[in-house]
Amino acid sequence: MRGFSGFPPGKTLTVALPNQFFTELLQSIDDLIELKLTLYCFWALHQQDGEYRYVIRREVLDDALFLSGIDADAGTARERAIDAFERATARGTLLHVTVEGVAGPEDLYFLNTTRGRNAIRAIEQGHFTYGGRDCPVALVVERPNIFSLYEQNIGPLTPMISGQLKQAEDEYPAEWIEEAIRLAVERNARSWRYISAILNRWQTEGKDGGQPTQPTEADHYRYIRGEYSDIIDY
Repeated sequence: MRGFSGFPPGKTLTVALPNQFFTELLQSIDDLIELKLTLYCFWALHQQDGEYRYVIRREVLDDALFLSGIDADAGTARERAIDAFERATARGTLLHVTVEGVAGPEDLYFLNTTRGRNAIRAIEQGHFTYGGRDCPVALVVERPNIFSLYEQNIGPLTPMISGQLKQAEDEYPAEWIEEAIRLAVERNARSWRYISAILNRWQTEGKDGGQPTQPTEADHYRYIRGEYSDIIDY
């Protein structure tokens, strides 16, 4: 067994792991290579910048250091790594999509987060394009930034509002946030708390709740006189 000399003194780079990794995934993953790959993906994604972060399978299979920790034979290591990708995808840890790259098809893997699910859905609907690692997955059509939308339609950004917008961006599809802002403007309820109440309701009850998408007088009354009346801030 190869020994470990310990972590060096002083500050070291760290990689954050979500709490669910320890409370749900760790005890359910029963394959060592899948566990190694899962941890590797967290590390690889942490090295990236940008809104949409993903692992390219080809790059992982070309990482000699990672493969050496799987099997001494590179060919066997690659086969076991591919199997680990399939296991992690079947488990739901990773989300897989194949896109047409510069040199042919590329297998991309996103973490199964709200942002990852939104990216997969957008790619499948043709809203994203892929141009290789130097030209990463990006929107085909640039959508308004939610921070700009808020400033243009609701009011000035404060540090607290910016933090809440950032959290909402991680929790809800961008289309929901844009529509909630539009509804707040149409109903003359220009408040983040009003927008947040709409988003929370959609998440709890399902978006539109089976009702028409255009707001009605009854909808408006329910928001300003009903369960959200204490948080309406005109």
